[in-house]
Amino acid sequence: MWNVVKQIWDSREVRKSIAFVLVMIALFRLVAHVPIPGVNAAALTRLFDSNQLFGLLNVFSGGTIESFSVVALGVAPYITASIIFQLLAMVVPQLEEITKEGESGQRRINQWTRVATVPLALLQGYGLIALLQKGGGANAAQAFVKISNSPLALVTTIVTLAAGTVFLMWIGELISERKIGNGISLIIFAGIVSRFPTMIRQVGATFDSSQTINMILYAVIAIVTIVGVVLITEGQRNIPVAYARRVVGTKIAGGTQSNLPLRVNMAGVIPIIFAISILLFPPVIGQFLLHARTPFVAHLAQSLISLFANQLFYGVAYFVLVFGFTYFYTAVIFKPDQIAENLQKQGGFVPGIRPGKPTADYLGQVMNRINFGGALFLGLIAVLPLIVRQATGSQLLVVGGTSLLIVVNVITDSIKQIEAQLIMREYEVY
Repeated sequence: MWNVVKQIWDSREVRKSIAFVLVMIALFRLVAHVPIPGVNAAALTRLFDSNQLFGLLNVFSGGTIESFSVVALGVAPYITASIIFQLLAMVVPQLEEITKEGESGQRRINQWTRVATVPLALLQGYGLIALLQKGGGANAAQAFVKISNSPLALVTTIVTLAAGTVFLMWIGELISERKIGNGISLIIFAGIVSRFPTMIRQVGATFDSSQTINMILYAVIAIVTIVGVVLITEGQRNIPVAYARRVVGTKIAGGTQSNLPLRVNMAGVIPIIFAISILLFPPVIGQFLLHARTPFVAHLAQSLISLFANQLFYGVAYFVLVFGFTYFYTAVIFKPDQIAENLQKQGGFVPGIRPGKPTADYLGQVMNRINFGGALFLGLIAVLPLIVRQATGSQLLVVGGTSLLIVVNVITDSIKQIEAQLIMREYEVY
């Protein structure tokens, strides 16, 4: 490890890139503490402390919603736009052709994603304010009294929230250009890690000797989860691929063997994001309709909120959705037909399997089998905090397996990119 640290320090470009990324992350955390004018921060804090749904939204925003900072929306609109274009590429042939154009096609998709982020941010900004106002009761009325009484203040707040998202998107792309890690992922990582000091302070303030066993149990679970995340994230099934010999000009090419790696967790954390979005939607609708004038609608809204507040129902639904979305998203990004076609064009084949459709069917079957382990793992990671809380009765698990999964994935990806840059510079020296 110290040898790698020395290599990083000796490489001026890598050292400057890491310093730049740290400065950008510090800038993000600084902006995250700049509140929007006209919002009563004290009333907003009471609102998030008294409402479990809003508290969950605040945790996933890295604490930016609680302070209602200028970057309260985070990078959620950009992620939403990215997912939309990935799904559209499945059903729109023109977009699918653009994705096959390589780097130039990816640049066009990225540009459209940036443009789509702006209206999504405006829409989500208005939705967030409306949700807090309608579902927050007296605390929300105190927090947004100035915005409620002034249409100009409302419009200004929505535009400010959208501008904050665009600012974070810009910072994320600047970080990505340094090839130290994915910028958007690092911003999410910084938001999660920023909650750790507050959590440790809260645990320390309420700690007594009766919680010792629970804290040891949490530490053990955290270590086991991190090890499991690394193993599953790095786990892959290598499919042997052979290349037939062929004459190219006056030379003989091919005759080599290689491997086609199929990752166990190919979907990453996207299934968990999908599942959370769906699980949050019904309670959000319930919060909107909670104070409806029609008694039946108000009762239905309260029943909906109570149903999703039930830990058993929530945990089962969460697991099932994550498990199903893992298969769905893997089917979106893994194209066995294209892989089989590319192998055939390059003269490659899987030993014992005929090229073309038989190869595609074989790859699909293998992916479905190993995907079961990845889907089961993601589902268990998602509901791990709920299981531990029910088993121990402790509320120490504020950051659960999902957050650990994101943190470990981001750190692993950044380390790989740094190592790749160091290796590239060693080749340049020689």
